[in-house]
Amino acid sequence: MKTAIYPGSFDPLTFGHLDIIERSSKIVDKLVIGVLNNSAKKSLFSLEERVSMIKEMTTSLPNVEVGSFEGLLVDYMKEINATIIIRGLRAVTDFEYELQIAQANSVQNSDIETIFLTTNLNYSYLSSTIVKEFASYGGDISKFVPEQFIDRIYAKYNITKNTR
Repeated sequence: MKTAIYPGSFDPLTFGHLDIIERSSKIVDKLVIGVLNNSAKKSLFSLEERVSMIKEMTTSLPNVEVGSFEGLLVDYMKEINATIIIRGLRAVTDFEYELQIAQANSVQNSDIETIFLTTNLNYSYLSSTIVKEFASYGGDISKFVPEQFIDRIYAKYNITKNTR
C-alpha cells in the first residue's frame, strides 16, 4: 500500500490546499494530511481547529486521514509508515525551496520520495498568508477558502461580516 503525506500548517485551509488533497488522493492508496504544530510560529487557528477544518472538508475522500505532528517530518513518516511526500508548487521560487527540503529528507531516509504537483492555475497566487492579509482588513476571501470557514476566519480578527 502506498501511503503519502501532504504536510503543512494549513492556517487556514485554502482552495489551493484542497485541490492538492483531491488530486493526490487519486494517485496513492492512503493520504495523510499532516498538520504541523510549529510552536515557534503564531498560528491564526489552533492545531485542533486546523485538524477539524481539514476533516470537515475531506469526509468524502475515503482514503484521506488527518493527523498532526511536531518535529521532523521524516520521523512522523516512520510513525505512519509513509514513504511519499506530496508538495504543491505555485512558482519557480517554491521549487527551489522544496527541492532542498526534498533532498534533505532523502538524505535522512533514502526510501522517501517527494512528488511535486503543480498548482491549478486558478490558485497559483493563493497562500494562507494572502488569506490572512485580506481577512485582517475585512477583504473578500470567498474566492480563497470554503464558505463554511469564512466567518470563522473573520472572527479571529474580531470582524463580523454577512457572508451570505
